[in-house]
Amino acid sequence: MDLGLADRTIVVTGGSSGVGLATVRALLDEGAEVAMCGRDADRLAKAAAGLRNDRLLTAVCDVRDATAVEEFVRHTAETFGGIDGLVNNAGQSRMKSLDASTADDWRDELELKFSGVLNPLHAARPHLAASDAASVVNINAVLAKQPETRLIATSAARAGILNLAKSLSVELAPEGIRVNSVCLGLVDTGQWTRRHAASGSGTSYEDWQAELAADRGIALGRLGRAEEVAYAVVALLSPRASYITGTSIDVCGGVGRSIL
Repeated sequence: MDLGLADRTIVVTGGSSGVGLATVRALLDEGAEVAMCGRDADRLAKAAAGLRNDRLLTAVCDVRDATAVEEFVRHTAETFGGIDGLVNNAGQSRMKSLDASTADDWRDELELKFSGVLNPLHAARPHLAASDAASVVNINAVLAKQPETRLIATSAARAGILNLAKSLSVELAPEGIRVNSVCLGLVDTGQWTRRHAASGSGTSYEDWQAELAADRGIALGRLGRAEEVAYAVVALLSPRASYITGTSIDVCGGVGRSIL
């Protein structure tokens, strides 16, 4: 199926690894023009070298820096002639309980999550409004719907971002901008292989992953793959999804317990 993304310009934050990189790769495969950013210059350069595509623009950019984001988005629009989509992927998880979380932990987590959506959106909004098929996809997590106390600040921040996405979908609809979310479960983006290596487990990674999936209640019995998430993201960016806004898609192998 032709998703109608050829020659469309999509901005992807946090695009140098994991889900972000898989999304960039999938978009390029669809013929889109892609601008991706990341904080780590070396990792970004390595990712770009692996893609080797003249429809790819890269920039070192911290989404918390509104000025840097504005420059990145401006350069993207000037290079490709506009912007049709935005994937807000930059972020991380903070594995801390309530008692272990400091005031700085809460402040940093909330700043990263909200700046990671609002700064790129503010910068891209005029360009998106000029597109005939504008779409924003926020990469979120099932934590937004079913919080975990060991990730208390991250869970709260992600819930706020899911709430924000719903509001944005209403506010931006008159401008023709759709806003949706993709909520992840446990996805193997490299961190889990590192945790397996650090665990000193004598079992294979496949067996260790299956044990982890069973412990976390993942119905499909395994972790997800970044490209499986990218499929959902690209589908929501497609003009074929033109009547989908204000919703969230869980890509979590059945770990989600919420029916909402």
